[in-house]
Amino acid sequence: MSSVPLATGAPENSISDLITRIRSGGRQSLGELLQIYRNYLNVLATTQLDARLRRRMSTSDLVQETMLAAHRDFDQFRGHSEGELLAWLRQILSHHLSHAMERNVYAKKRDIRREVSLDRVAKRIDDSIAGLSNLIPDPMATPSEIVSRRELAAELSDQLAKLKPSYHDVIVYRNLQGCSFDEIAKKMDIKSGAARMLWLRAIAKFKEVCDINVSGGSP
Repeated sequence: MSSVPLATGAPENSISDLITRIRSGGRQSLGELLQIYRNYLNVLATTQLDARLRRRMSTSDLVQETMLAAHRDFDQFRGHSEGELLAWLRQILSHHLSHAMERNVYAKKRDIRREVSLDRVAKRIDDSIAGLSNLIPDPMATPSEIVSRRELAAELSDQLAKLKPSYHDVIVYRNLQGCSFDEIAKKMDIKSGAARMLWLRAIAKFKEVCDINVSGGSP
């Protein structure tokens, strides 16, 4: 998978050039840059919102808050590469997720042991990225190299968004949230055996979409 393109389908230097242009006064391009990573943020947010939070806010709300904060505070971003930008966006997402949990879940609980740690939230997000990257393993890369390639996770998020909703959801539940097939069956209102078969078809389709993307065709 070393030939997988970045989330934009453009070379890394295109992202760097866009960042430079924005810093040079092309602020109107900032929305375009951030929009590239909406699918990536959406997948991460989906894996982190538990049942308690979903009753109070949606994934789209969390992603929108993250995008707005990134747009407002872009002057604080000191990086130049796509990898640095992804790390910055993850930090913003984990910050908003942490505060959402404190505000909506633990607001009436004073027990300090239940306070949300940004480090713990960030660790869960990193685990989700690793899970996403491992869906399409690179036989030429070590596990640590796979995890460190954040750009790959962004690209896979875009490919995941191309799947039909049932395929997208079952992959998120199984591979990113670690749900059992019984749990998936309850979430999707199907039988456990059907959940397993749906997941197998979804993974096969996901790999097909990624292979087509790498070869330059259209799914």
